[in-house]
Amino acid sequence: MTANTDLAARFQAARPHLGALAYRMLGSVDDAEDAVQEAWLRLTGGDHRDAREIANLDAWLTTVVARICLNTLRNRRARPREELVARVPDPIVDGVGDVDPEHQAMLADGVGLALFVVLDTLPPAERLAFVLHDVFAVPFDQIAPIVERSPEATRKLASRARRRIQDAAPNPDTDLAAQHAVVDAFFAAGRAGDFDRLVAVLDPDVSLRGDFGRGPAGLRSVEGASAVAGLARGYAAPEREVRPAIVNGAAGAVIFVGGEPTAIMGFVVRGERVAAIDVLADPERIARIDLGAVTG
Repeated sequence: MTANTDLAARFQAARPHLGALAYRMLGSVDDAEDAVQEAWLRLTGGDHRDAREIANLDAWLTTVVARICLNTLRNRRARPREELVARVPDPIVDGVGDVDPEHQAMLADGVGLALFVVLDTLPPAERLAFVLHDVFAVPFDQIAPIVERSPEATRKLASRARRRIQDAAPNPDTDLAAQHAVVDAFFAAGRAGDFDRLVAVLDPDVSLRGDFGRGPAGLRSVEGASAVAGLARGYAAPEREVRPAIVNGAAGAVIFVGGEPTAIMGFVVRGERVAAIDVLADPERIARIDLGAVTG
């Protein structure tokens, strides 16, 4: 095996981990792939002998991807009128009972769409410290140089992020079959036009966040069972076909009209009620999502 071939093989072995890290940091499949590809270019852009002499290639690549993601997040926040809080991330969609191994790798230990909304409220350094330490078990002394803090200050960054996430996104129900049952009840109530039944399946503090495309009404956020029920009934209208799916490892659905996908919905089920709904209905973004698992 040549030196270049060996380096490529080692990089490919690390790619699932790097993709999961970048996706958790950026909430975009395309941006995550770009970050991983940039790491490969940096690895191979210098002297190959130097690359082979890297003592711990996995740690080196993790650091490089983390820095790339950190810079991407900082650039996002520098843009005018950027509305990160309401943005729905790129969903990863699988068929019920048929999860793609690559998708499993990308999701790491599972990350629902709702968690991304919380992650996007965090300052970039906090997000990085939390993701690297709490999700990927990177020691604080390795994270500290990336965020330009001491290990103790980096520990505090992760702790602040952890508290915010725990406060904003309590643990959902974990039984996937039970989640689907609640989501099915949600759509059944909507199809029946039974507003009271629809409200009953919703947590009183339920929230719905949606990305409907460009324009001033593109990003929408609604809270409260009555308000969400009034808005959500449209997704169960007769002309809309609801196909159950697994969205970022949790119960979800893809909505079709005339055979074309028009919305991807991710649900958070807690206490056997819908606690949060995230809707991606931007046609441009949906066109870039792999929906082969629910369109075949």
